[in-house]
Amino acid sequence: MKFRTEVHIPISEKKILLTDSIFSVGSCFAAEMSQLLKNGQMQTLCNPFGTIFNPFSLNIAIQNLHDCKKYKEEDLILYNQEYISLNHHTSFNSFYAHKTLERINQNIETGNQFLQKTNWVIITYGTSFIYEFLPKNQLVANCHKIPQKFFLKRLLTDEELKNSITETLENLKDICENDVQILFTVSPVRHTKDGITENQLSKSKLICALHETLPHFKNCHYLPIYEIMMDDLRDYRFYKEDLIHPNQQAIQYIWEKFGNAYFSEEVKDFITENYKIKAALEHRPNDEKSPKYLEFLEKLKEKIALQQQKVKHKIF
Repeated sequence: MKFRTEVHIPISEKKILLTDSIFSVGSCFAAEMSQLLKNGQMQTLCNPFGTIFNPFSLNIAIQNLHDCKKYKEEDLILYNQEYISLNHHTSFNSFYAHKTLERINQNIETGNQFLQKTNWVIITYGTSFIYEFLPKNQLVANCHKIPQKFFLKRLLTDEELKNSITETLENLKDICENDVQILFTVSPVRHTKDGITENQLSKSKLICALHETLPHFKNCHYLPIYEIMMDDLRDYRFYKEDLIHPNQQAIQYIWEKFGNAYFSEEVKDFITENYKIKAALEHRPNDEKSPKYLEFLEKLKEKIALQQQKVKHKIF
């Protein structure tokens, strides 16, 4: 007897290897997956522009990274005494233009260099809604808590969605490694502030655009993360207290599904061992000078050294 409808991620013939670099971009769920990879000591970079939810703005970010665009002061706006880029997350804001620009341009340079050696890209879209900043007639990634009267909110058209996905793919395949694999997901986080019906429409448009676009490209994959959360893990016990975001148990379940489908056996073993080492490193004894604890640290160093021998990049 079955009590749930399990959603399976097809086992991929192409596997993520120990030598691979993984670039993750998009909504906060992309950051969750990237952090798990980072904790496992894999080579990963996430969201050089900060969290981005819609395909149009994400495409602008990828284009800027591809071109290694250098932002200038005229690319910023001044609001509430802060210098702001409407293409970036609020974490880039500062009271000085040169500081905002320094953060933006450093991240673009780092992202450009990382993309050139990237083997895998994970893209997570969150919404089809976008805001237009009326004073500049500019479609934006983030409203930065600027009053609503300065924006027009609308859904991206089907053509805008498919064009954004297509341009993103073309730029990634131009800058990344020749056989780059690109994984698309739709975030399971429901944007309830848009309205329940509106959120469902928004997610549906994303899924339709992806399924209409990806068959025209090689090395692209669709991961049913949204479907796993909505169907396989439909119970509210898999959500945080806000009843919107997946909780740690749900994230771990999805992570394991993803890993089983895409990780090589060497990567699985490498990440599992590194998780154990990370947990051990976080242990704090009552007496840090006790012989037993010093012996414990020496054994940890030996384990890290053995793990380091498996990869060229620096771990821990």
